Amino acid sequence: MNRLTLISALLACSVAVPAFAGQTTAGSSASAVGTSASSKTTSPNDKVVLQARDDAASFVASDGRIRGAQLEAALRHLRERNAGAQRATDMQLAQAILTL
Repeated sequence: MNRLTLISALLACSVAVPAFAGQTTAGSSASAVGTSASSKTTSPNDKVVLQARDDAASFVASDGRIRGAQLEAALRHLRERNAGAQRATDMQLAQAILTL
């Protein structure tokens, strides 16, 4: 399974159900991360995300206070290629990266 598609699936599973019909959340925006990523992903793209795992772990463990260069590159990479990732928080994307 494509790694970025996996990120999308994981984010989609973590989406909170809105309390009211029509209400949106940051998590629901994150659910679309992989909808277009699957058609645009190549092996070099996966490498950028995989290389960010250690930085993502530091980011999550520090509650967002530690931001490594590789994580920043992966976040930028994901957001450039997917509208859902543009609406996801850094924490949501970092947690998804850790599941790879």
